[in-house]
Amino acid sequence: MANILLIESTTKACSAGIAIQGDLVASREEVSTDYSHSALLTVFIEEALKEAGMKAGDLDAVAVSQGPGSYTGLRIGVSVAKGICFGQDIPLLAIDTMKALAATGIAHLSDTHGVIPPAPGKTLFCPMIDARRMEVYYALFDRALHPVRATRAEVMDEKSLHEEALREAKIIYFGDGAAKCRDVLMSPNLQHVDGVHASVRGMAPEAEKRFATRQFEDLAYFEPFYLKNFVAGKPRVKGLYS
Repeated sequence: MANILLIESTTKACSAGIAIQGDLVASREEVSTDYSHSALLTVFIEEALKEAGMKAGDLDAVAVSQGPGSYTGLRIGVSVAKGICFGQDIPLLAIDTMKALAATGIAHLSDTHGVIPPAPGKTLFCPMIDARRMEVYYALFDRALHPVRATRAEVMDEKSLHEEALREAKIIYFGDGAAKCRDVLMSPNLQHVDGVHASVRGMAPEAEKRFATRQFEDLAYFEPFYLKNFVAGKPRVKGLYS
């Protein structure tokens, strides 16, 4: 049983929340194309703590979404998480971003449909995070959140997920990388669900489980799961060659 601060900053969504005994009791979040995580995250943490009637000293651990996702967003989230852990002398928990997003998607389907629509065979859930252009980070999970395909980066085309869609009754895909794939993922067994984004909502149960089993990260050496190497764009100097 633990009081855990949750941090999610891997995508355009920035969110923070407080979980008590595995239940999310307070949260703040914003989805913005401005990527203003550096300005919002600490404010959201303070507001979530206040809503939960807690102070930083009441926390037992900090759980951070470990990636993949935005390089800058990941650095901000992990840096803030480490700072709080060092300051309060509490452990750091790393949560698989794709698994948390899958949990958020399943919860969204339950909320909007009452129950997840049954299918005659297996249903798989495919969280997707935008990795620019037609590339996405994605993974496949079953209904119990057991991984069926490990997280990978892939440029989506009409052949993507085709074999899986033939084998399974349905693959439901969602997340901020999903909308751009609708025009190329044409199999009738592939279903897009809108309105799902990375959120602390999907992190609480896994964070409680990891705390209970003492799956703590090394504060000095922990790094986000980038999946791809960061490549900085070349700065453009106006008027240099014009």
